[in-house]
Amino acid sequence: VNFVGETRQPIVKQIRYVHRTAKCAGGNAASYVHRDTPDNNQDTPFDFTADNLKRIESILNNYPEGHKSAAVIPVLDLAQRQHGWLPISAMNTVADILKMPPMRVYEVATFYTMFNRKFVGKYHIQICTTTPCMLRNSDSIVECIKKKLGISIGETTSDKLFTITEVECLGACVNAPMVQINDSYYEDLTPKDMEEIIDDLKAGKIPIPGPRNGRFSCEPAGGLTSLTEPPKGPGFGVRPDL
Repeated sequence: VNFVGETRQPIVKQIRYVHRTAKCAGGNAASYVHRDTPDNNQDTPFDFTADNLKRIESILNNYPEGHKSAAVIPVLDLAQRQHGWLPISAMNTVADILKMPPMRVYEVATFYTMFNRKFVGKYHIQICTTTPCMLRNSDSIVECIKKKLGISIGETTSDKLFTITEVECLGACVNAPMVQINDSYYEDLTPKDMEEIIDDLKAGKIPIPGPRNGRFSCEPAGGLTSLTEPPKGPGFGVRPDL
């Protein structure tokens, strides 16, 4: 704020930030507040399969008696993997199994963005637009996905195959720009790469995760700058008398 003139009137300068925080999927209100819908209410059918009940039993064996509620995250994750997303009826089932108040389960499910509390498609495309990815032109990847699928951020295709979500940093900054699709990372993307990935998924193929520019992992794109020679043998640098 600068002050000018004898009356010391403030002149407020507007700041334009390089990046704005990505919106939570479904809008800010949907991130914390549950609203009953025809497909997400207390009566939405949900029961764990017999196989998943065995998995839950195995998970609970990792926790001491009296502390089974600590398993809420892996059990919620199992519910989401079974159903595809996490309706409130699934949360209530988890609360019953873990013998904890439903509100405690809701608190966890609303805190972690990994839990999808509204329907998502078979392939959930999470596009990172935080600063490192933005500097590597993640906007072009966003536009490519939107154009290719004919939907906007937060929407699902009519065939229920794809949902697009804009997210904060996914921790693969050195491989920017990148997207997460279900459990897999696709990195070092160009719009052409993104189109090929979507085409493969539409065809029922699973594209190989990882970098798309020839890198094996996250080594320097221009070649190694350290550890460029074989490691020294045992005793290197140790005093002769030792």
